[in-house]
Amino acid sequence: MTPYFDPYNADRPLMLKCSCGRDHTAAEHEAEPAAATLRARSETADFEAYSKEFIEATLVKALFPQDAVRRRFLRAVGKGAAMSAIASVLPVTSLQAMAQEKGALEKKDLKIGFIPITCATPLIMAHPLGFYRQQGLNVEVVKTAGWALIRDKMLNKEYDATHFLSPMPLAITLGLGSNATPMNVATIQNTNGQAITLALKHKDKRDPKDWKGFKFAVPFDYSMHNFLLRYYVAEHGLNPDTDIQIRVVPPPEMVANLRAGNIDGFLGPDPFNQRAVYEEVGFIHILTKELWNGHPCCAFGTSAEFIQKNPNTFAALYRSVLKAAAMARKPENRELIAKVIAPQAYLNQPEVVLQQVLTGKFADGLGSVKNVPDRADFDPMPWQSMAVWMLTQMQRWGYIKGDVNYKQIAEQVFLLTDAKKHMREVDMKAPDGAYPKFKIMGREFDPAKAADYAKSFPIRKVA
Repeated sequence: MTPYFDPYNADRPLMLKCSCGRDHTAAEHEAEPAAATLRARSETADFEAYSKEFIEATLVKALFPQDAVRRRFLRAVGKGAAMSAIASVLPVTSLQAMAQEKGALEKKDLKIGFIPITCATPLIMAHPLGFYRQQGLNVEVVKTAGWALIRDKMLNKEYDATHFLSPMPLAITLGLGSNATPMNVATIQNTNGQAITLALKHKDKRDPKDWKGFKFAVPFDYSMHNFLLRYYVAEHGLNPDTDIQIRVVPPPEMVANLRAGNIDGFLGPDPFNQRAVYEEVGFIHILTKELWNGHPCCAFGTSAEFIQKNPNTFAALYRSVLKAAAMARKPENRELIAKVIAPQAYLNQPEVVLQQVLTGKFADGLGSVKNVPDRADFDPMPWQSMAVWMLTQMQRWGYIKGDVNYKQIAEQVFLLTDAKKHMREVDMKAPDGAYPKFKIMGREFDPAKAADYAKSFPIRKVA
């Protein structure tokens, strides 16, 4: 990398130019072949073609409302001649352009924070694949050391939007651990994608009843990792506040702490579960999808203030991340995505580790190779019942005191209606409903009975 000054943008800081001579970073250079292949698979052209044909079909239907007459006309003259004839009296091209036109962006230069974990895959891959640029945005994705720093940079408005742990916007909105500031979840970044990993010395202690006195790491108090670990050990008769210790450790430091013996295990995000196996210091005890298949992990979001001031910019961000999520969900793209997000500027991980996580074909550290295709998924739906479950666990473990208006908070923070609207804009199918039920360790969660659910557990923190 060699520094250079851009004479056409004198107000920009000194940049680092790739040794190949092109105006991109070394990480982008390394990821470019895979990124180019993925870009070729992008559904942008399909969406534009869909919009064009929609306008044409609407015009023909308006001119020939009777189905039989319309079909006879098209058979007689052909579609091409029909559209030429209509275009001679109606501005078809202008109407097609208007159909694709988006509102002017209030802000184009944006900073988006992320933690280097596979949960952030859609947000990260949207950068090298050009999905932000396609929406007219100049986005800098900023690798960040830990979740408390993510929270603080959002509160200080240093980031415009960010990779969140999905419970974090709920906690920040409620003023838990920080000043109360309204935050929103636009999309879920990933579902599943976590595991409980134990040190190799505990191979003979697979029963959680044997974990009394163990020290575990989670990435943040307000995380699915914390809530699922607590749920899991409590279902096996242990009180997570008295029978084990739970410490907050940034994800990139979990493997080192496991190796040093500072912790006995962690419930953490990938790729660090797989990295512990790769480094031969730990084994995967259980994937969290076995506790709750399809559970949310991380989210993409921003402040309510940013959305109010920059609605068109927010919509453009939404479309960028949704398109990346749609691509990430396809199994045939997973190996290429591993190449795109592996470089130092993004996850800085061995490609083989990321491939094992994203394809679901992985070594478990116990001598077996597993095949779990949905070990990690990228379903973007911010179901409001997910938010309600998180609130019940905050209440169960004493993070929230007193009664909770679950529905009001869930609908304030999780932007499900917006998600469905923007999914339709990028030709993604938006499912019906807002409050589906889920099963966690075999027990059904009904969001309509959330208060009773929160109080039903024999092991919980009682005020």
